Amino acid sequence: MDAAGLTKLLSPTGWALLSALPPYDERRAMALSERLRREGLDPELIAAALTQSRLRAKAHAKFGDFAEGMLFTPAGLEQATRLTVAAHHARRYTAAGVSKVADLTCGVGADSMAFAGVGLDVLAVDLDEVSASVATVNLRHFPEAEVRHGDGLAVDLEAEGVDGVYADPARRTSSGSRVFDPAAYEPSLDAVLGLRARVPALGLKLGPGVPHSALPDDAEAQWVSVDGDVVELGLWFGPLAPDGPGRSALVLRPDGAHVLRSGVDGPAAPPVGPVGGYLYEPDGAVIRAGLVADVATAVQGRLVDRTIAYVTSDVLRPTPTATAYRVLDTLPFGLKRLRTYLRERDVGRLTIKKRGTAVVPEQLRAQLSLRGSAESTIILTRVDGRQQVLVVEPV
Repeated sequence: MDAAGLTKLLSPTGWALLSALPPYDERRAMALSERLRREGLDPELIAAALTQSRLRAKAHAKFGDFAEGMLFTPAGLEQATRLTVAAHHARRYTAAGVSKVADLTCGVGADSMAFAGVGLDVLAVDLDEVSASVATVNLRHFPEAEVRHGDGLAVDLEAEGVDGVYADPARRTSSGSRVFDPAAYEPSLDAVLGLRARVPALGLKLGPGVPHSALPDDAEAQWVSVDGDVVELGLWFGPLAPDGPGRSALVLRPDGAHVLRSGVDGPAAPPVGPVGGYLYEPDGAVIRAGLVADVATAVQGRLVDRTIAYVTSDVLRPTPTATAYRVLDTLPFGLKRLRTYLRERDVGRLTIKKRGTAVVPEQLRAQLSLRGSAESTIILTRVDGRQQVLVVEPV
């Protein structure tokens, strides 16, 4: 969406049209567009309204019903923080005693909404004019928030009375491809990190794939997952990291929020041993944070292989940071052997999980040609260096 399209959308006619549109349905979008054209509406306005309707439908996964009153850009929605995660960001600032946060790369304003929602004063800035305009709309109900179009790094933080800084640098090029080098972020990681000398309460949101070697030693690095999907890496400094530097995982599930934290060094590497009666699959955030050893300690377990993030144990110790399975059987991997095993048990619906193997689950499922009525779950992995099949059931 360009500035002209946004202007049309924000007109009384445009806002009324957007509010009157039915729930977005890709199959009916063309017919709806043609009908609105016949009614004499501006084609550019129709395109902008239907685009927003589509983006709002997609945004429900991150914003729930709040999406119906918001505006988005495609890139802004892609990078926007889920409100459940943004709420955890905001709580860090309130717990640290921060009163005014500068969101230096506000995008569509998701984090700024969470900051303002807990009573913080917010200065939201974005270098992109359309993004700043969209954020202004999204923050219209929060008098605590001011939105500016400009370079966030150029803000005079001291003069503005800012005592907390947050940034989510752009990690995509103008063509939409991902940027993996922190030096190529916009703004660069080093440029934002330089701000902590001026405002110690600095928080950063990065992509979860940043290697540990690229992380500063004075940060709490926290990987966050939502319902098993790893969504971000947060770097927290100064009073925003009250437990000091280290690595942690925040696991958000329907039953609540769960944190697993370790110091910089962490526990000793767990032993490798035979498959026991239970297998634990650590949450993705736990794996990214390098805290699999902490899970092994919690469940009195061991690794199935030195290079594989599966933990096995002889006891059942449910933990919110890992999914537990009961191990029903183990066998060496082989297509013929596996097909015979499953057919003898009348398996027709098969869930295939894997780690440490090149097998493609969809191809394997087709090769097995199962026709039974029973359901089963298998895990393909290495056990002490050898390819194995673990037949399991969730606990």
